[in-house]
Amino acid sequence: MVFNTGAALLDAIVLAVVSREKEGTYGYKITQDVRTTIEVSESTLYPVLRRLQKDECLEVYDRQIDGRNRRYYKITVRGSAQLDLYRVEWKNYSVKINDLFEGGISV
Repeated sequence: MVFNTGAALLDAIVLAVVSREKEGTYGYKITQDVRTTIEVSESTLYPVLRRLQKDECLEVYDRQIDGRNRRYYKITVRGSAQLDLYRVEWKNYSVKINDLFEGGISV
């Protein structure tokens, strides 16, 4: 993708991906799901996950899978509210950008 992905957009994308899994999901799967939309590395996403956890948008728990601990992320009530805000903001933003690209807004 030629457009830079800012922190807020990454937060929104990660919250959207995690919100699809009721019981939570783990970091590698989050990375793979995000990559279906934008190209991003694990080293970029893990700080996003930590920030969302610090902001109480995600809760984190470990689960043993095949004798190894796997860290899971689950969206919180606060995270769901933040995601709803991001959805509204994205809709408004994308409409304006689309209008501009289509020639509907005079500058």
